[in-house]
Amino acid sequence: MNSKLLNKWGKISCMMLIGGLLSTSWGTSSSVDASATAYKFDFGSGAVTSGYTGVQASTAYNASTGYGFNTPANIKNVSASGTGIASDAVQFVTFGTKSSNTFNVDLPNGLYEVKVTLGNTTRSSVAAEGVYQLINMTGNNATDQFQIPITGGQLNLLVTEGKAGAAFTLSALEITQVSTNPTTHPTIYVGGDSTVANYYPLTSSVQGGWGQMLPQFINKNDYLVRNMASGGQIARGFRDDGQLEAILKYIKPGDYFIVQLGINDTNVKNNTTEAQFKDIMRDMVNQVKAKGATVILSTPQGRATDFDSAGVHHAEGRWYRGATIAVAQETNVPLIDLNVLSSAYFTSIGANATLALYMNGDTLHPNYAGATQLARIVVENMKAQGLY
Repeated sequence: MNSKLLNKWGKISCMMLIGGLLSTSWGTSSSVDASATAYKFDFGSGAVTSGYTGVQASTAYNASTGYGFNTPANIKNVSASGTGIASDAVQFVTFGTKSSNTFNVDLPNGLYEVKVTLGNTTRSSVAAEGVYQLINMTGNNATDQFQIPITGGQLNLLVTEGKAGAAFTLSALEITQVSTNPTTHPTIYVGGDSTVANYYPLTSSVQGGWGQMLPQFINKNDYLVRNMASGGQIARGFRDDGQLEAILKYIKPGDYFIVQLGINDTNVKNNTTEAQFKDIMRDMVNQVKAKGATVILSTPQGRATDFDSAGVHHAEGRWYRGATIAVAQETNVPLIDLNVLSSAYFTSIGANATLALYMNGDTLHPNYAGATQLARIVVENMKAQGLY
């Protein structure tokens, strides 16, 4: 390391030590310690939570502190309805996965876990390094985390859509170095729609998606789960609007991509024929296979009310199921026929118990318990096929 860099990191370490010794109660700033493995930022103009570095909207990035906003003019301080780190926030006035309106943190290269706490928002996503990292976090002070490799010495992050018209806010960041090796852990990436997506709070939401529940059945020492599913999504949107892009950026040999679509594609308003659906699904399969990863196609479960007069649940004709099966056969990738597997489970527990696994007054979307059962079925079938 040259003397200029040594002087820089020595100055930062000294300032961080002084900052830790001083008691601060408002939005004062200190430098990030380059030798540290954990970084904690509390955003907004209010009181700074103990152990965090305060960051206001006006905090511009500079190399001496090692953090700050790239374009502070496009950030503003806002209040939030939580307590502690969630009592205030900053809002990203301009946004988009490719936006330069980012919060930047200098980091030694390596693999990091980033924990995000949003401010007040109806629905927001988190992007970093030009792609989505977390999709559609819902509700005030939603919290989630992701792992990301840093190879260029800096994390560039922002809060973005989400839902048009929502406020894209950030209350806190916690950044922890997992490894000095920037290679991501073996990962199961998940794609899909509202029956697969995450809902918040992740461990106590009312509605649920089976991708949200998958970590309950996957040993985290074997695989991480990255759920990129989102409500209302169709195959074309998943491929073209940034979700597949994020997966392709990081997926590697040894990883899985499980994708389940078709429910919204069959809706006439989305103007997707079965042939078009097949073409798009085939294209996504081939793009991921080219990265050396394993693709698993899944067929969507039926409605809660798909029982016949004999008490048997079946929904084989729904959601372009035949097209999904055909693509799996044509591309020689594994298939989880969740449609049939879940029907067998629903038949075994009966119509009333099945209805109790769905949202009240909604025969399509599973609740937390229902999504948990679907995730269990998915993983059990992976094991039966020797995939896990």
